[in-house]
Amino acid sequence: HRRYERNASSSAIDIDHDGNEVPADLDERDQVSVAFGTGEIVGEFSQETVCLTPGVASESGAGNGSLSSAAECTRVRVVFATEMTEEPFSAFEFDGVLGLGLQALALDPEFSFMGQISRLNTLMDASFGVFVSSSDDVASEITFGGHDARRVSGELQWANVHNPELGYWQLQIRGIKVGGEPVELCEAGDCIAIADTGTSLLGVPKQAAQHVHWLLARNVDGNPDELDCRGHPGPEIEFDLGDFVVTLGPEEYSRPAGLRVVTNATNETQFICRAQLLPVDEAPALGNKAWILGEPVLRKYYTAYDWAGSRIGFAPAVQPEVDPESPRTHRVVGAPPAELPTPTVVYI
Repeated sequence: HRRYERNASSSAIDIDHDGNEVPADLDERDQVSVAFGTGEIVGEFSQETVCLTPGVASESGAGNGSLSSAAECTRVRVVFATEMTEEPFSAFEFDGVLGLGLQALALDPEFSFMGQISRLNTLMDASFGVFVSSSDDVASEITFGGHDARRVSGELQWANVHNPELGYWQLQIRGIKVGGEPVELCEAGDCIAIADTGTSLLGVPKQAAQHVHWLLARNVDGNPDELDCRGHPGPEIEFDLGDFVVTLGPEEYSRPAGLRVVTNATNETQFICRAQLLPVDEAPALGNKAWILGEPVLRKYYTAYDWAGSRIGFAPAVQPEVDPESPRTHRVVGAPPAELPTPTVVYI
C-alpha cells in the first residue's frame, strides 16, 4: 500500500475473527478468503480508526479509541491482504477496496464503514454521493455525510432499495423500453437494477443481451472512413423506477468504434454502430433478471446513497468546466487514445 503502513499506525489493533485483540507479533493469525468477480484475496484482521479529514485522528485522540471530538472518524474492522491472485489485481493501480454496500454484505457489522458511521457518528449523516466525471481533466468524487449540491441539476429523485436484506444497492424496475419498445423480459415488473461504481458498462441479463444489442444497433449512411459512434443518433434506453425514469442515450452506451461489414459475394459494405453491454449471468440471490447500472448511468446521473434510509437518489450530473490553467490534482491511469477509433472490419 502506497499511502498506509500498518506498522507505522498507532491506532491499529490486530484482532482475530471474533474481534478479540491478539499480539502483533503472533506467528499464526486468523485469516479470511474474500472472493471478487474475477479474483481472490487472503488477509488478516485488524481494527483501525478511519477519518475523513487528514490529521483528525492524531489531533482528537481518536487513535486511542476516543471519538467524542472527532465527528469525521470512526472505528472499523479491516482486512489486510497477505495474498492476492495475479488476475486481476496485478493490473490494478488502486491500493484497496472500500466496501460501501449495505450491512448484509459485510463479514461482520463492524466491517461496514457506513454501518459504523451510522452507529458511532451521530453528527454525520449516514449517506454518501457519487460523481463520475466524463473527462479525464476532472476527477471523479465521492462525498460522505450527504451529497454535493454543486454536482447536481435539480432535486434528487429517490427510489427505495429493493430487498435491502441482500446487501446490494438494488432497485425494482417497473419496466424498460429501448427506442420506445418495451423489453419483454421486464414487462411483468420483476426486473431489478443494481447501482455499481465497479462496473464500467451497462449490465444486461444474459438471456436478453442479444436482443438488446439488436435494438441498439444502427446503420450509418455513407460508409464513413471513421466515426465516433457515441456521437451518432440512436434509440434511448428508459428505466422506469416508479416515480421517475432514468434514460441513457447513444453517447452513454455506444462503443466508440464502429463495425464495418463487407459482404464478399456483392462487395457491399455496411457501417454499423453498436452498444457496449455486459452480459450478466444468473446468480442465486439476484435471479436471472438483474441489470447493472454501471458507469454509463453514473456518469449521466449523480447518485446519492442513503444508507440509513435504504434508498438511492438520482439527479442529472453537472460536469464542471475544465480550467486549463488549474494544475491536475489527480492521476489518470489507462486513458484511451485521443485519436478517433479505427472501425473493426468483418467479412461475411
